[in-house]
Amino acid sequence: MLAKHIVQHIKKIVGKQHVTTEKADRICYSYDATQQQFLPEAVVHPGTPEEISEIIKLANTEKIPVFPRGAGSGFSGGSLPTEGGIVLATSRLDQILDIDEENLVATVEPGVVTGEFQKAVEKVGLFYPPDPASLKFSTLGGNVAECAGGPRCVKYGVTKDYILGLEVVTPTGDIIRTGGPTMKGVVGYDLTKLMVGSEGTLGVITKIIIKLLPLPEAKKTMLVLFDSIDGAAQSVSAIIRGRIIPTTLEFVDSAALECVRNATDLEVPEGARAVLIIEVDGDADVIDKQAERIVEIIQPLGVVEIRIAATAEESEALWQIRRSVSPSLRQVNPDKFNEDICVPRSKVPEMIRKVEEISNRYGIPIVNFGHAGDGNIHVNVMVDRKKEGDTEKAEQAITEIFREALAMGGTMSGEHGIGIMKAPYIPMELSGGAMAYMKTIKQALDPNNILNPGKIFLN
Repeated sequence: MLAKHIVQHIKKIVGKQHVTTEKADRICYSYDATQQQFLPEAVVHPGTPEEISEIIKLANTEKIPVFPRGAGSGFSGGSLPTEGGIVLATSRLDQILDIDEENLVATVEPGVVTGEFQKAVEKVGLFYPPDPASLKFSTLGGNVAECAGGPRCVKYGVTKDYILGLEVVTPTGDIIRTGGPTMKGVVGYDLTKLMVGSEGTLGVITKIIIKLLPLPEAKKTMLVLFDSIDGAAQSVSAIIRGRIIPTTLEFVDSAALECVRNATDLEVPEGARAVLIIEVDGDADVIDKQAERIVEIIQPLGVVEIRIAATAEESEALWQIRRSVSPSLRQVNPDKFNEDICVPRSKVPEMIRKVEEISNRYGIPIVNFGHAGDGNIHVNVMVDRKKEGDTEKAEQAITEIFREALAMGGTMSGEHGIGIMKAPYIPMELSGGAMAYMKTIKQALDPNNILNPGKIFLN
């Protein structure tokens, strides 16, 4: 436990009501979506950047590790307090400070929930595209730290494409500002881009300046069932070759579709072996023409059935197949390793076949779904941790899956980050020189290694 005088010092900084060392409270901040658990020594809820600065300075003096945390919804263990220390929860920093309708820019604090921010800007006719699956509870600070993605990335890009500037407390306690509300700015190094995706290892984000877009007038959703994953993947490339960039191109493979069949009452034809959910947005007259053209393009590619939503309610119903996948996986096995490899989109069918081979070789179910438009496959290795040998098999299978993805010119993580879950595999993707360069940056900015230590790099 932290020494009593340190706890008292922290209470003076943030107020005693915003510090807890009670075990029951600390347990709530000991895990994330990975379900791994590490108990912190204290949980602190600062309310200002200045308070965070003082805590970081104290942590440097006392050599106490500090772990920034948003909603704890990450899949890589990025917010886990692996070395005890202090969890720095950003939940009190939850204000939308400004929505500038004239310049299409917003300024927010890191604890703002992503979905709530989207609703707020849409009320004034604006649009924030990044839409991670966790948007109803994940926070913008966490999204920035992980460079979150989502289904709309194929057309609109990921979080880093919308971050114009940041306010950051550095690992030594300085408060700095990077970038700004202008669309251009090339003075000095691009520290904004350095911070985005750095997983809380290079600074604590306290303000975010976000680029917005005009809200599209309308959208149209289509659910297409195919007789094979090949037809679904070929359709993705064919649609884009046809000069149409849909908002989303989501896929579900045969194993995932079987889970949906068995766990829900959604109607899925027996001949269907893969699903694409295709959504286009823009001017109403344009998207109708795009939808018609998409049907023409994909019809020869093994289409079993096409469903096109006429209303918002029908659109929501079509998305239910995709949203039903994750909840239905538990019928396969109680535990899962959720990986998010990314390959060139033309390689998706080949990668799915490789995953099937690996699944058969190790005798463990693997279910795939994800963002076909950008080749981002969510590979769910389903195991029973209580069953002897299952975890070891899963780890071996994951190593092979990463190796195959890299051989196709892909990456082992498209949007979940590295954290602790993928740290052992980093040398498979990054050269020794690249890793040394990154470690040099970390050491220069965080000489005492107090900010989110043990993440990304094993040592």
